[in-house]
Amino acid sequence: MLRLNQLIRKYSNDKSLFRPIDGLLVHYRDEGRADGPVLLLLHGAFSSLHTFDGWVRELRGHYRLIRFDLPGFGLTGPTENNEYSVDMYTEFLRDFLNTLGVEKCHLAGNSLGGWMCWEFALRFPERVRRMILIDAAGYLSSKAIPLPFKMARLPFGGALMSITTPRNIFDRLVHEVYGDKSKVTEALIDRYYDHFLRIGNREAFISIAKSPYEDHTYQLKNIQVETLILWGSEDAWIPVEYAHRFVNELPNARLIIYEGVGHVPMEENPIVTAEDVLEFLTEDEHVPEKVRN
Repeated sequence: MLRLNQLIRKYSNDKSLFRPIDGLLVHYRDEGRADGPVLLLLHGAFSSLHTFDGWVRELRGHYRLIRFDLPGFGLTGPTENNEYSVDMYTEFLRDFLNTLGVEKCHLAGNSLGGWMCWEFALRFPERVRRMILIDAAGYLSSKAIPLPFKMARLPFGGALMSITTPRNIFDRLVHEVYGDKSKVTEALIDRYYDHFLRIGNREAFISIAKSPYEDHTYQLKNIQVETLILWGSEDAWIPVEYAHRFVNELPNARLIIYEGVGHVPMEENPIVTAEDVLEFLTEDEHVPEKVRN
């Protein structure tokens, strides 16, 4: 297990910034066109802002790209009161944007980050321009809850996870979220594993998994924001059937499915997904559902 100062040296760079927000020293990056539209990027569980490295490379000439390690993850680490409710995350997101002086922006989120996007759009629609949901969470049926969350909810599963987390478990998890297993590298596994072992992050994940969330998906019909839904056909954590549920329940949504891709399309196939994002954010007409090969 790396110490925090070692993690910071390994996983921060000259673009990394640290700012106190709501009792946390938040790790974030603010890159791209300073005068461009703001695109805020939210990662998923077990992850960090690094999951959007590819999008930043592809889109930095068009947008001001802001991303940060969510509370309970990455270098930001756990909250003081160990609270990780939907309300906490949406209020934290509001406070983060306020701190950076961002009144309105495009939102994009993967998995848990996608859930936070549409919950934020429900509460603060006036602050969202357009929204991108990438294999988003939020449906609370058993098929839509990833296996690690189910394990953490078990009486012994959570206790065991807080004591010991062998690296080979993360080897398996990263292979699960990628459709093309050949793209999984040792460095990629290390990145996920090292961030999870940051002091307090394991306990934070268990608290997140056990939090008594309310199902707000019945309110999706009230979100009027133009939405692009991106999904990997081989998502082993949240099946592609939930992509169709989102597109059917959101009034102004369109869907792109990536064949052979898993739970993190923006990480596994950043060039193609970034092209689709750029097209979506710069055009006004709906496009039909399509399947990417």
